[in-house]
Amino acid sequence: MAIVRTPGLPYLDDGKLISTNPVTGDEVARLAAAAPDDVDTAVRRAREAAERWGELGFAERRRRLLAWNAVIARRMRELAHLMHRETGKPVGDGLLEIANTIEHLSWAARNARRVLRARRMRGSLLTPEYGGLLEYQPYGVVGVIGPWNYPAFTPMGSIGYALAAGNAVVFKPSEYSPAVGEWLVTTFAEAVGDAPMFQAVHGLGDVGAALTRSGVDKVAFTGSTATGKRVMAACAESLTPVVIECGGKDAMIVDADADLDAAADAAIWGGMANAGQTCVGIERVYAVDSVYDALLTRLVDRAGKLRVAADEGANVGPITMPGQIDIIRRHIDDAIARGGTAALGGLDAVRPPYVHPTILTDVPEESDAVCQETFGPTLTVTRVADADEAVRRANATPYGLGASIFGRRRALALARKVRSGMAAINSTISFAVLPTLPFGGVGESGFGRIHGDDGLREFARAKAIARRRMPSALPLMSFRRTPRAEKLVTRVMRAMHGRR
Repeated sequence: MAIVRTPGLPYLDDGKLISTNPVTGDEVARLAAAAPDDVDTAVRRAREAAERWGELGFAERRRRLLAWNAVIARRMRELAHLMHRETGKPVGDGLLEIANTIEHLSWAARNARRVLRARRMRGSLLTPEYGGLLEYQPYGVVGVIGPWNYPAFTPMGSIGYALAAGNAVVFKPSEYSPAVGEWLVTTFAEAVGDAPMFQAVHGLGDVGAALTRSGVDKVAFTGSTATGKRVMAACAESLTPVVIECGGKDAMIVDADADLDAAADAAIWGGMANAGQTCVGIERVYAVDSVYDALLTRLVDRAGKLRVAADEGANVGPITMPGQIDIIRRHIDDAIARGGTAALGGLDAVRPPYVHPTILTDVPEESDAVCQETFGPTLTVTRVADADEAVRRANATPYGLGASIFGRRRALALARKVRSGMAAINSTISFAVLPTLPFGGVGESGFGRIHGDDGLREFARAKAIARRRMPSALPLMSFRRTPRAEKLVTRVMRAMHGRR
């Protein structure tokens, strides 16, 4: 009897991980699944390569990483079509993702020396005979556990920055997008040559668990909050440091002086691009009373024109993970059952493997559609008295990843008040595509940062070195210290610091 497979659901067959198309169920890739011994072997090879990679220095690593980046740039369409087959993502969305990946990899390669170079540090008034040296040394081997929704851009925010900082990387791609992960590893090897400093291990969740316990020196994880907690618990056994980027429930606040056309355009893009499968996508919109009706009209009009299909030119593709459809359906059902109204879409919008754009109004704040990450092309739109109420509601979740503010006079002040790791003013998701800005959340959205200067430092240890430059005129850090020296120190400290 033939086994009926769910389209898009990966499975194991005779030691192989099989990736399938979420619409047709056609096989996309067949890759060797890693056993625990295979993970250990990959980490051992990476550790041997890490020393060589680190010794290359910033200039040579930059040259090699930019050569890899050039390969990615030349073959963008090839990778975008692979993303389309494996995740259902529209080709245009894939091209945008890859373009941002290229920008970040270039920035990391070009700026690693500036950010991580050794620095001379001054001594202090008490210890003028000492000088300091601050160095940033690579950890060694970084384990990266990547997601499927942005299978190049998101993991490369860790991979590219870790490599630029001098680490080797062992990458466990999502089982829903292993072919994209393998493509990245293969093209790296083509550009760099013998390249065990960047390897992939494929499989289901047990392979990611094995990677966290494999002796890597740091783990960078992107995924659900529940899985992130399990990764942290596993890493805690060996005190392995982690970067955790989990889900979000990002809000957009639309103030009375906002450009409503721009706000509507950004809300629809932020909430429904990539079929809403974006950790920093907009899921909640809070609009002040004076602009609520006009904004809602614009939102419904724009969302209603989006084309949902599997072809390359569609605006909204399928839901990649079959199980996510049940969560989206439950959130819509719960919102309506609690008194919410579907201004567009609703339960009828859930047509596996697709979910059509859905806009919900009058949804109680305690409903799943407001409190929990939906990860689909849905928006809740809520009327508030003023922007301060919007901030209070935006902050009333345990998540704290991104936020969006539309307005003029108070926009910056509101962005500062929202409890989130990132915020965009009169735009959405823009903080993610600026290589100079750190990316990460607070609360149940995780901690640690990728991207920007902070992202490079995230993958390097700060090493402090103090050295004596001259004999001590006043020996303090010695048993030769005299009562006279102690009195002098007391007098100097009172004079320098004892006054208000």
